[in-house]
Amino acid sequence: MIEVNQALEFHIKNSKVSYIFRVMEKTGILEHLYFGAAIASEKSYLYLVERELRTGNNLLTGDYTSSLEHIKQEFPVYGTTDFRYPAISVKYPAGDTISHFRYQSHRIIAGKEKISGLPQTFGKKENCETLIVQLQDQYSKLVLELFYTIFTDSASIIRSAQIKNNGSETFQIEQLASASFDLPDNDYELVHLTGAWARETHIERKQLFTGRQEISSTRGASSHIHNPFMALCRPNTTELLGEVYGFSLIYSGNFSAQVEVDTYHVSRCQIGINPFQFQWQLAPGTSFHSPEAVLTFTKKGLNGMSQNFHDLFRNHLINQKWVKKERPILVNNWEATYFDFTEEKILRLAQSAKECGIEMLVLDDGWFKGRNNDETSLGNWQVDEKKIPNGLPNLSEKIHQVGLKFGLWFEPEMISSDTPLFQKNPEYRLGQSQKNISHGRNQYVLDFSNPEVVETIFQQMAAILSTVEIEYVKWDMNRYISEAYSSFLSKEQQGEVFHRYILGVYNLYEKILTKFPDLLIESCAGGGGRFDPGLLYYAPQTWASDDTDAVERLKIQSGASMVYPLSTIGGHISAVPNHQVGRTTTLKMRGDVALFSTFGYELDLNQLNAAEKQEIAQQIQTYHKYSSLIQTGDFYQLACETNQVAWLVVSKNKQEALVGFYQILAQPNQPYVRLKLTGLAKDTSYQVNGEKLRTSSSLENIGLILNENYTDRTKEYWTRQQQHDFSSRIFHLQQMQPE
Repeated sequence: MIEVNQALEFHIKNSKVSYIFRVMEKTGILEHLYFGAAIASEKSYLYLVERELRTGNNLLTGDYTSSLEHIKQEFPVYGTTDFRYPAISVKYPAGDTISHFRYQSHRIIAGKEKISGLPQTFGKKENCETLIVQLQDQYSKLVLELFYTIFTDSASIIRSAQIKNNGSETFQIEQLASASFDLPDNDYELVHLTGAWARETHIERKQLFTGRQEISSTRGASSHIHNPFMALCRPNTTELLGEVYGFSLIYSGNFSAQVEVDTYHVSRCQIGINPFQFQWQLAPGTSFHSPEAVLTFTKKGLNGMSQNFHDLFRNHLINQKWVKKERPILVNNWEATYFDFTEEKILRLAQSAKECGIEMLVLDDGWFKGRNNDETSLGNWQVDEKKIPNGLPNLSEKIHQVGLKFGLWFEPEMISSDTPLFQKNPEYRLGQSQKNISHGRNQYVLDFSNPEVVETIFQQMAAILSTVEIEYVKWDMNRYISEAYSSFLSKEQQGEVFHRYILGVYNLYEKILTKFPDLLIESCAGGGGRFDPGLLYYAPQTWASDDTDAVERLKIQSGASMVYPLSTIGGHISAVPNHQVGRTTTLKMRGDVALFSTFGYELDLNQLNAAEKQEIAQQIQTYHKYSSLIQTGDFYQLACETNQVAWLVVSKNKQEALVGFYQILAQPNQPYVRLKLTGLAKDTSYQVNGEKLRTSSSLENIGLILNENYTDRTKEYWTRQQQHDFSSRIFHLQQMQPE
C-alpha cells in the first residue's frame, strides 16, 4: 500500500484513497502533492508540482521558485520564507526558532509501532502498513520522524510526529502538530461541533475565508465547547453526495484544529496539541511523540465521512471485546435520588429495574464518606456507612441476588479540601499555592502530572474494585483546569502541565484496565466535556450530555454521530418534566431517541405507574431486538432540520435497516411527507414493520410515505389520534427473498 520511487515520491494508497508527497530536490523539504480519492500508480508525480516565480522572500539565493510561502508542504516551519502558521516550532539554546528539517531516510513496516503512553489506533501486519520518514535538522542533532499508517479497510490516513534530541543541549518544543497538509484551493465550508454544557456537539457549518479559522480547547479537556474534529466539504456537499475531508484527533486534552487560507487560495489544514500554554523541555536523549490524527476523505457526503470514522474507530481504536458485545441496559440512580438515598431505596430501585427487564444498576455520586452534596469528600473513596451501613460488598451482593449487575460512579481526578488526602498533601492540587486557586463545582483538580498522585488514586479505586463485585464504572470529571501549575514540576516545565496531566489520566485508565480487564467504563465529563477518540481507546462509550431531554438529544446525538459510532454515544431515558429544560415529552419519543445510542434509564422507576413500566419493558425488548444492528450497522443522517430529524441504520449485509423519524412540534394542516432511504440492497424488496412489502428502488426513490390514505375512510380520519408535539416513529425493514 506504500510505494516510493527513485525520485523519492511517496504514494500511500488503497482502493479508497491516495496520499502523495515528495522530497524537494534542492532543500530536502517534503512537498505535499495530493490527498483524495484513490488514483492509479504512476511512474512520476512531478506533474502535480506547481511553481510560479515569487521574487519576494526565497529560501535559496538566486532561485525565485524557492519561496516556501508558495509551496504546499507536509510539515512546515515558520520564518524561513513561509509566513503561514507552522506545524513545528522549536526554540534553540540560543533563543531562536529557525529550523530546517531535511529528508534523511525512510522505512516501511508491516503493521504499526506502539506509541508509549498515548491512546492510538491498532492493526495487524496483514491489514496495515506504516511509512516513517526521518528528517534531520541541519542546525542541530534534532531528528523529526513523520508517521503515516494506512489500513486495507479504511479510507483514512493515520498521522503523527515524533521529535528526538540526539544532541547534548536542551531544546524547547513550542509546537508539534500531529498532521498538516496544504489543499490547492479554498472552495470549502468548515464543519465542526460546538456547544456548551447540556447542549454539546451542535453542528455548525460556515464558508472558509482568507485568513485563519480555528477551533480549539484551552481547558485541559477536549471540552463541551469544541470537539477535536473538523471537516472541509464543498459548498454543494450534502449528507449523501460531495467531497469531504474529515480530521479527528485521538487526544483528550488541549487541542487545535485550524484552516489557514492564504492569498493564493491554498488551504493549510492542521490538527494537534494546542500550542497555547504549551512548552516541552526536550532534554538530551529524550523524545516527544504527538497524538495520532485521523485524516479521511470521501465523495459520499457527510454520511460517507461519518461512516469512515465509525468503521475506523470500531475496527482499529475501540477495545475489540466491546465492539460487537451488547452493552447492559442500566438504570442510574442519579436523577432518581441525587444525594438523598439509602440502601433500602437502592434495593427497591433494583427490584423495580429487574421487573422491567433492566440488567444493571449504577450507583452514582454520593456513595462515599460524607458526600451529601457537591461541596465535600472527593478524593476520599471509602464507603459512607450512614447510607450503606452493611458496606458496598454486601450491597453489590444483594443487587446481584436480585439478578442485576452493579456499577459505580467515580470522579478520580478531583479532590475536595475537607478530605484527609488534601489535608495531608495540599500540593497534590493543581495551582500556585501563593496565588488564588479557583474552584469549580466546589472542587479542585488533582495534579495528575505527578505519578505519585495517580498511584494514590489508583490504590483507592483498586481497593474498592478488588473487594466489590463491580462490572461497570462511570468515570466522571466535572470541571476544567484553571491555574495550570504543578508543584511537582520544575519552573522550566510548567508549560508541560496540561499534556502531562492528560498522560496521567491515560496512565490511570491503563492501570485500572490492566488489573480489571473485564471492567466496562463509561467516560463522562459533566456530560460530553471529554467526548473524544482518545478516551474511546479505554472506555468504549461516553456519556454524551447531562441533558437527557429527548428534543435536545436530537441535536446532541446528531452531532456526535457525525464522528462517533452509535454504540459509543451514552443516551438514557429520564423522567419528565425534564430536569434540564423542564420539557415534557412522551415516554415513546424518549425511548425512540435513546434507541439510537447506548440504552438505559435515568429515573425513579418506583414513581411510574403500571402502564409506564409495561412500556419500559417493551422498549427494552425492542432494544434487544435491534441492538446488534445499531452497534455495527452503517449510520445515515437522513434529515436534521429545525422541526424534523431522521436517522437510518443499515446492516453491513443490507438485510435489515432501522429508521427513526422525529417531529418536534405538530403542524396544522401539515403537508405530505416522504422520507427517502439510502444504502439498501439493490434489486430486492423489504418488508416494512412486518407488513408492507416495498422494493428497495421505491424506498430509495419514493421513500417511506408518512401520511395515510383515507379514501372512503372519512370517519376514521375524524376520529384518528391527532398528531402531537414531540412525536416519533420507528420503521424496521427486513429484506425478503424472492419467492
